[in-house]
Amino acid sequence: MPSELLALPPVAILGAGSMGGAIAQGLARSGVATAGVTVTNRTQEKAAMLWGLENVTSIALEDRAHGNTEAAASADIVLIGVKPAMVSDLLREIAPHVRPGAVVVSLAAGVPIATFESILGAEIAVVRSMPNTPAVVGEAVTGLSAGTGASAGDLSLVRALFETVGTVIEVPESQIDALSTISGSGPAYFFLLVEEFTKAATGKGFTEAEARLMTEQTFIGAAALLHASGEEPAELRRRVTSPKGTTERAIGVLQEARLDEVFAKATDAALARARELAAGS
Repeated sequence: MPSELLALPPVAILGAGSMGGAIAQGLARSGVATAGVTVTNRTQEKAAMLWGLENVTSIALEDRAHGNTEAAASADIVLIGVKPAMVSDLLREIAPHVRPGAVVVSLAAGVPIATFESILGAEIAVVRSMPNTPAVVGEAVTGLSAGTGASAGDLSLVRALFETVGTVIEVPESQIDALSTISGSGPAYFFLLVEEFTKAATGKGFTEAEARLMTEQTFIGAAALLHASGEEPAELRRRVTSPKGTTERAIGVLQEARLDEVFAKATDAALARARELAAGS
């Protein structure tokens, strides 16, 4: 994350669920959202989760039926965070109220830029994003794809917004679904590894608390070492794997399981599903 972030114009997040809420929290922490952030949720209960954040106004639609249009009209960057099936209806609702020159940003998986542009019109810049859940702790990876009407300045502005919650990769839209199978779904793959490693530890007689501590800190430490060292993962693995040692034997078992094929098959399955969602199935 850059040390100096661009001050942002007014932002609206329509449908500030887990992802939109994480971005709102990142904006509040960063101090760059001095022009204000307006977020909407359907219920008071969900809206209340974001009350008290600095420079953030949280609206419950059950109290203010026109909250989405009011929020959109107040912002120069409008994030669409509702479920994919609700996107088109929301865009039709806000289209007459979006400011000229505003940038509309999609958080919705499987909804192409063309859908946004066809409803909002050619004069509204659209950027498609694919953040992941570590945004909650400021460690997201976000993919960005610019629409046909988005300028370099528009993309830089949206990039600055997402850099408040992590790092950003710019890719053509043709790659955004593939990116989602790696960084978007990736945290779930990691959590599954932690689950299974923890089970292996408890199976060797450790308590649940001991197993979880060992497992989590091992992964956290290994990731920190990889980041700090700048070395290739294969080289760091080699340094841990002494010839004819215990780790070498364990690695041999994992390699026999053909993890390369497993991960390729898993990410291919995720990509196929993303394409089904884009087709409306």
